[in-house]
Order: sequence, then C-alpha cells, then structure tokens
Amino acid sequence: MASRAGPRATGTDGSDFQHRERVASHYQMSVALKSEIKKLNIAHAVVWLLVAAQVVVSQLNLVSHKVVASPYQWEYTYLLSIIPTIFSFMALPKNNISYLVISMISAGLFCVAPILYGGMEMFPVAQQLYRHGKAYRFIFGFSAVSIMYLVLIISVQVHGWQIYYSKKLLDAWFTNTQDKKKK
Repeated sequence: MASRAGPRATGTDGSDFQHRERVASHYQMSVALKSEIKKLNIAHAVVWLLVAAQVVVSQLNLVSHKVVASPYQWEYTYLLSIIPTIFSFMALPKNNISYLVISMISAGLFCVAPILYGGMEMFPVAQQLYRHGKAYRFIFGFSAVSIMYLVLIISVQVHGWQIYYSKKLLDAWFTNTQDKKKK
C-alpha cells in the first residue's frame, strides 16, 4: 500500500510472513472436527425424526397399518439415541470434555446397541423376503424390512463416524490441555 509521504515502508511488502504467528494444529483440527460432528449430528437428527415419525404414526393409529407398519422393538430403544446427540451439541461450543465423553459412551449404549439388536431382530424377516419374495409389513408400499435395513446402514455409518470424530476431537482437546499444563 503506497502512502502520500513516499515509498512503501521497508518490511511491509509481505515478505515477513515467515515470522508471523500461526494457528496451532490442534486448534485447526478442533474446528474441522467440530464441523464434521455437527453435520453428523444433523444427519442423525434427520434419521431419528424419521424413526420417531413412524413410531408416533403407528402408535396413534394416524394411518392404517397397511400403509405404515408397526415398529420393530429396536426402534423404541433407538428413540433414546437423541440423548448422545444433545450432549454432543452441548459439548462443542465450549469444548466441554465431560459432555463429549458422555456423548461417546451413550452413543454406544443408545445408538449402536439398538442398531445391532435391530439387525438381528429383522434378519429372519429379511431372509424370508430374500428367499421367498414375501413381505408382510409395508411402509408406503415398500417392504418394511428393506426400508429399515436401509435406515440401519445409514445409522451405522453416521454413528460410527460420530464416535470416530468425537475421539479425534477429544484427543485434540487433550493435546491442548496438556500443552497448557506444561507451561
């Protein structure tokens, strides 16, 4: 930038960038991981809303059971999976390690466990559909077991990545706290 008084002052031509401070890598990683976890939390909330809608519609008999099948048992326990997401959302703004740990542990309990049970619960029905081509439960004309297995596949990926990124974020936060303790 030129001035009215004359030529540019020495050292302001941009060549001094090597001496400037840089953002520490664990802070950069923290920001990136928080962004990914927020996206996964939103994806989980969408899946949760779909499962909750099916449970509510079925329980309140808003439509015929021929249109929306009654829920499998695992879907009721999966509704508790919103708890880890809430803790995760609460942990991110203030880097709260306790909430993130609670989120990770409860994700295993309320998210992964019902999904594993659901896969086992629906397996005989899926096997019957595959072998004989007969389905007895439907969601808007599609086989309920096919739709719910699709939900399971998406959920496994979302929760797996949530736990993975949460662990990486926890490591980044611990790196930060260890650096502070050394000083």
